[in-house]
Amino acid sequence: MVSLARVLGEPARAEMLDAMLDGMPHPAGELARRARVAPSTASEHLSRLREVGLVSAEVSGRQRLYRLSSPEVAEALEALARVAAPEPVSSLRAATRGEALRLARTCYDHLAGRVGVAVADALVARRALALDDGSYRLTRRGEKVLEELGLDVEAARAQRRAFARACVDWTERRPHLAGSLGAELARAFLGHDWLRRRPHDRALIVTEAGREAFARELAIDVR
Repeated sequence: MVSLARVLGEPARAEMLDAMLDGMPHPAGELARRARVAPSTASEHLSRLREVGLVSAEVSGRQRLYRLSSPEVAEALEALARVAAPEPVSSLRAATRGEALRLARTCYDHLAGRVGVAVADALVARRALALDDGSYRLTRRGEKVLEELGLDVEAARAQRRAFARACVDWTERRPHLAGSLGAELARAFLGHDWLRRRPHDRALIVTEAGREAFARELAIDVR
């Protein structure tokens, strides 16, 4: 805990980790710009993050790309965000980004924010999911419901990770669907163009088609 606290307590490293919460691989130069540090300084920070197991690296051509080492790291960072005191809003840009994050965002590879919580609630209301002791259980009815939404349930089951976890949302303080099934849900919604990624951000844009689909398929009013 002491070692992790020392690593997380550096603002530039925290900024890099926040950028990687979108679940995507990032080049060191992009993370340096996000953290507002020199490339050489960014490399030092990324090496430290790798040493403590928070970040992994992969080689793509001539670039080295960095991402969070596991979904568990993302969920731990979200948990820390829930207990941290909120930062005061100092600009219109910060306020706009904050509202976008609260509406819909990725938590590593699954859907979070008001939309993520509303989707989980809607699936429970339709008896597609049952919440049981900190995890979701997919019902037989739920398999059909999710397949109709375009999810590959068997592909989610085949992954070597938790299948359907309840992750308490950082902003909403209520659970959304995590695990491989939550990742498949986010993948399907992005594939349908119901959601789009914001450039250089983990906030998600709900498209007009998405608003209509969420209302039609899940009785969710996205505003």
